[in-house]
Amino acid sequence: MPDSYDLAISAEWQTRYPGAAAGLLAVTGAGGPASPGFAARVDRFEAGLQARFAGYDRAALAALSALQAYRDYYKRFKKTYHVLLQLESVALKDRPLPRAAPLVEAMFMAELQNQLLTAGHDLAALQGGLRLGVAAGDESYTTFSGEPQALKPGDMFISDAAGVISSIIYGPDQRTRIQPGTQAAVYTVYAPPGIGAQAVHSHLEDMHDFILAAFPQARLAQLKVYGG
Repeated sequence: MPDSYDLAISAEWQTRYPGAAAGLLAVTGAGGPASPGFAARVDRFEAGLQARFAGYDRAALAALSALQAYRDYYKRFKKTYHVLLQLESVALKDRPLPRAAPLVEAMFMAELQNQLLTAGHDLAALQGGLRLGVAAGDESYTTFSGEPQALKPGDMFISDAAGVISSIIYGPDQRTRIQPGTQAAVYTVYAPPGIGAQAVHSHLEDMHDFILAAFPQARLAQLKVYGG
């Protein structure tokens, strides 16, 4: 488990990405079955998202300020920001939010609501402190899908004492993934320049609210924004 609910920020990240921000949310006591009302909350969220973006097309979604910031970041790596595709699927094509462990569903809801990239981890699987850095290109990890992956030089990544746990381009790792039995979780948010600290803080608060809808007994261990 982490030495503390905190994120060490490398000097290289601060120099390489001035204006960027990051966020950390840690919750404990979230075990057991989700609240009986959580499924209805998810249904209301989907309906609200569809109403909010009624009349939009992909181009209009892509013009949202947060999505533009991620588009600019992903473009340098010749990649497409996957949250845009997920938002299009749920908001424009009326497809349901992917059903998963409630701690993951809460993260998905916050991502779609605010379009900010978030990675979730089982607190019990983390080792030592967490650190945010910039990849040199010689780092590697096992992605969520179980594939070995070298990081792209210049990509933001977060690691614990055992290795990389997520990167912007390739997402979260397999080792620390949230599972159905997870009772405590840490969520980290990557915000490239153009998003700002206040947007990250609001996003963390929204995610905490969604978590409480699933687990009213959950305890907030940390909610903190870095940079921005």
